[in-house]
Amino acid sequence: MTTHQGMDPETFSMVMNTIDRLEKDRLPLEKKLELDREGRFPEDLIRFMLSPEIALHLVFIPEEYGGLGAGAVEIARISERMAKMDLGVATSFLAICLGMDPIRVGATEEQKEKYIRRIAEEGLTVAYGVTEPDAGSNVQALKTRADRVLDEAGNIKGYRLNGQKQFITNGGVADLYTILAATPEGPSFFIVEAGADGLNPGKHEDKHGIRASDTCPLSIEDLYVPAENLVGGVEGRGLRQANEVFGYTRLMVASFGLGGGVASLDRAVAYAKERVQFGSPLSRKQGYTHRLIVPNAVNLEAARAYIEQTARRLDGEEKDLQVEGSIAKYFATEAGDATANDGIQAFGGYGYIREYEVEKIKRDVKILTIYEGTSEIQRSIISTFRMRTTVRSKGAFYGDMALGVERLPAESGGPSLAPALRALNEFISTARKLRLTRSQHVMFLLADMMTWCEVAESLCRKAAGGETIRGVSPGYLSACARLFVRRALEKSHVHGLRIAAAGGDEAASLHQVLGTLRLGEAMQGDMEDMDLVAAELFA
Repeated sequence: MTTHQGMDPETFSMVMNTIDRLEKDRLPLEKKLELDREGRFPEDLIRFMLSPEIALHLVFIPEEYGGLGAGAVEIARISERMAKMDLGVATSFLAICLGMDPIRVGATEEQKEKYIRRIAEEGLTVAYGVTEPDAGSNVQALKTRADRVLDEAGNIKGYRLNGQKQFITNGGVADLYTILAATPEGPSFFIVEAGADGLNPGKHEDKHGIRASDTCPLSIEDLYVPAENLVGGVEGRGLRQANEVFGYTRLMVASFGLGGGVASLDRAVAYAKERVQFGSPLSRKQGYTHRLIVPNAVNLEAARAYIEQTARRLDGEEKDLQVEGSIAKYFATEAGDATANDGIQAFGGYGYIREYEVEKIKRDVKILTIYEGTSEIQRSIISTFRMRTTVRSKGAFYGDMALGVERLPAESGGPSLAPALRALNEFISTARKLRLTRSQHVMFLLADMMTWCEVAESLCRKAAGGETIRGVSPGYLSACARLFVRRALEKSHVHGLRIAAAGGDEAASLHQVLGTLRLGEAMQGDMEDMDLVAAELFA
């Protein structure tokens, strides 16, 4: 297996330091709150980020076209850091990468040389024109048409595009657009320059969050695109090109969820150390720490472990990681959203005041559970394709995963997780046999069981690997892993009961399967582990 080498450590460190300086010098809290209040896109800041002076966009561009060629592991960490800075700015900047992706994965060599190199050298802003008023994640419902335009000899010389696009990030400010439209042979991407006749951006949307990002509709009316701007030069490859980058782009959004969650958690931890109530800091009160802080810290560590694992696999050039991208996106964005919500609660009344920023973070993070495929779409993908994998492997997919965690040290939580992974096979088999899979609700319950178990597996492996985290003891990660395994077992048990109830008497055997989870035994030490995590966070 080949492995993407990515940037050298010195260059990566330089990029991260550049983002640190950027936030300090050009995006302090007062500026963030001003942009949020006014709903204003900071075009000068984005242009500066694209300028030769810092050229942050080069991390997304392959070296052969003038970029730094960052790998998935590095881009995940950069995405997390930018999300911690400001999700609106991060969304607009990283949308450049998304808009470029159809060219990166599907264009001809001539198109790549022309457009990717221009993005690198000229610092172009790019927009990804896929979503429509009636077609979000369901790209099959695409209504934008691309009709062939023929020359006198009957050869295709170009296309005439007509349609509407909705919620397009950078839609009103982009220099370049990749537009998905239906050709006679199927959906296809087209490269369109800003200012082209017939490409009309609408008004800037007044959004709930990420208000510093530019979001607007596009009206496409008799837009002529020359044939050489059909991505890949062949009609009908648009869906394949879009699907090829989902594992990658959804991992980036997952990293946004992690970064947004960490931003809120960090502020809550700092506040709890200083805020005194009833004679002692909030950091010493279990009703505060074990409710609002510890569970979120554990979930974010779990999200990080799964993101890192998936990124390494992408850098190893594994194929067909769309489900892993969906799991990462679903879990990390929901974890970030929950953490941001608890961040407001952690600040009490002050959390509801704009100047404390945590309420802005919550408004910003919410979109992550919606764009790039809603959480509901991700659950549908996860359950459908993991069920297919389970059937094709005759249970070996989760069976082998169970064997793997069973061999991990007990302190990693792995052996306790193994029964839940094996139980998944039984629930999938019974759900199929009784045709419970016709119920979308049952499929979503299975998706949650799959997601929590697979994320738990990655955290157990990370803990067993002896990896240390700066600022905490070696036992911190293991305690997080054990706590998360217990939450995965709880979710498996409760969701399993619901599926068994849906199956009635014919699913009675599933109650015996739930007994193998040994939930009571697994819960031993739960309070001690929560105390340990709290002590480390507030040390």
